[in-house]
Amino acid sequence: MERLGEVLAGFLDGVVGVAIHGFELIGVFIILCAGVKGLVQYVRRDPSVRLQLAQGMALGLEFKLGSEILRTVVVRELSEVALVAAIIAVRAALTFLIHWEIKIEEGTKEEKQKERGAENAGPL
Repeated sequence: MERLGEVLAGFLDGVVGVAIHGFELIGVFIILCAGVKGLVQYVRRDPSVRLQLAQGMALGLEFKLGSEILRTVVVRELSEVALVAAIIAVRAALTFLIHWEIKIEEGTKEEKQKERGAENAGPL
């Protein structure tokens, strides 16, 4: 019975390890793509560049945060738990700040659209 537990623990460590690396890779890829897209939008002077870049970074950070949460499954020592908890806290704070910036950018974008609509309507 003890041997079965060791086999299952090894299997779980392997699956979680692959999933962690997969989530990390996806997160990095999304952040890189958002950065390249943001650079192109910046060169084209697209006014929504900040919003698009922030949304891409937020999505990439969500995947990286998911990998850290999975990492908690395979920690063995208290010092590892503290390190993973600190990483999760920092990434969660970054995600919160980026979402806050997205909200501000979306509000600014809506205000500008309303102003343009009022200017185009003109006097009746």
